[in-house]
Parts: sequence; structure tokens; C-alpha cells
Amino acid sequence: MVTLIAPSLLAADFGNLERDCKMVNASKADWFHIDVMDGVFVPNISFGMPVLKSIASHAQKPLDVHLMIVEPERYIDTFAALGSDLLTVHYEASTHLMRTLQSIKEKGMKAGVALNPHTPVELLEPIINEIDLVCLMSVNPGFGGQSFIESTYKKVTKLKSIIEKEGASTWIEIDGGVTDQNASKLMECGANVLVAGSFVFASEDPIKTIEVLKNIS
Repeated sequence: MVTLIAPSLLAADFGNLERDCKMVNASKADWFHIDVMDGVFVPNISFGMPVLKSIASHAQKPLDVHLMIVEPERYIDTFAALGSDLLTVHYEASTHLMRTLQSIKEKGMKAGVALNPHTPVELLEPIINEIDLVCLMSVNPGFGGQSFIESTYKKVTKLKSIIEKEGASTWIEIDGGVTDQNASKLMECGANVLVAGSFVFASEDPIKTIEVLKNIS
């Protein structure tokens, strides 16, 4: 399977968001990855609905929206209306996860579940067939530019084993610290989607950097 590249707009220049959206449109990237943080579930606040609406007006590729918020089920209708193609909620923030996943799908979106670095992938085994994508956090969530957590490789391998054992079609997304130095190994372990923020937007030539990641796959 071809690995998808999803630049994270958390690392974009917020003063030139339209410019950076057009850059992603023009690149070989597959998705826009958008982190929504509430300052409660994670110790940071990113952007909310008005900014997502603006991004959606410029984006020509699917919106991969990652909710790092408490009680994400309250906002499913809102994020669907804003044009989200895939909506990911955190296992740690969702008391009634199955109900939340069903609600996301009923609104016509793909349903994702994110796991913090300390959360075991085995917890998802009973419902893996209900999940379109698992987002494995390879840094502690909340801030961009962090170093990749090396134990992520083992976690990806375990999750891939569960997916194959259960006959699921769930994709594996890696979010945090992804670079051209670890992309190949992540793919070998079973990753399908790589989220890259600082590595892309802090580079001298973001379009070329995205192409480098895409060519690794």
C-alpha cells in the first residue's frame, strides 16, 4: 500500500495560512492534518472552528482532523459541517468510544482513534474493525517540534499484528517527530499515513521535503 503524507498545519505560519494551504495543495501531500487542541486535554490551545472553516475554503485535499479535546462527541456535527473527511478522537478522552465512532460515521466521515504514547494498542483489539484509522502519537501530544519516541516502532508492529489477526482494514497513522530518518522504518513496521509538521514547514523547501517523504514510500 502506498503511504500517505499528511502535513500538520500546527507547524504552518498562521500569519500566512492561505499561502501554506496552497503550498500543500501544490505538493505531493495527500491530506491536510489539523490538530484541534482545547488547553484541557492537552496543555496547549491551537485553533478552533473559524480557522478550520478558513482552511477548508482553501484546501483541495481531504481534511484529517485530530481532536485533542475533552468530550469530543459534543462537536461531531460541527466538524462534519466544516468539511472534515476524517475525524479522530482520543481513546483517553472518549468515555463511550463505540458510540462516538458510530456518530462520526453517521455524519459521513471516516472515524479515527488516537492513542497517547503510554496507551497500549491492545485496548483497541475488541473494536478494531469499527475503526478506520488509528493515530499513534509518537510524541507527547500538545506541542510541535518534539523528538520522536523510539518505542513507537514496537507499537506499530503490535498494532499491525492485531489488525491482520482480526481481518480489519484499519490504517495506521503516525503523528509526531516524523522525518526522512524514521519514515522508512515506520512504513516497514506497518504505517500507512505519516504526519509531518516541523520537518515540512521549517524546511527551506516544503514542497521538496514533502516529495522526499512521499518518495520514501
